[in-house]
Amino acid sequence: QVQLVESGGGLVQAGGSLRLSCVASGGTFFTYYMGWFRQAPGKEREFVAAVSWSGGNTHYADSVKGRFTISRDNDKNTLYLQMNSLKPEDTAVYYCAARRGVGDFSAAASYDHWGQGTQVTVSS
Repeated sequence: QVQLVESGGGLVQAGGSLRLSCVASGGTFFTYYMGWFRQAPGKEREFVAAVSWSGGNTHYADSVKGRFTISRDNDKNTLYLQMNSLKPEDTAVYYCAARRGVGDFSAAASYDHWGQGTQVTVSS
């Protein structure tokens, strides 16, 4: 069973950048479809981005398209989320998630494994 640990969150001013990392252990990383989700206070967890097993296919929520980039390094068992042009509405706890199944990659319920989350706060 894979374990996921996120890092890289923090406090940044609007317009700034952050890069989140998620290190996987205990499983065969390249066999998992990976995603990033986020949850703001009082809101439901929402899809941010997903990447296929090889990294060749990526998907983004409309709210982050053109600003965020998801990528993975299967040799390092690591998933990344490069976040540029950050806005106050990007403030949330960001989670990485892994799944082996098929289905809607934007649905949190389709993911089997989750990290503990990392806080991202964007000040105006």
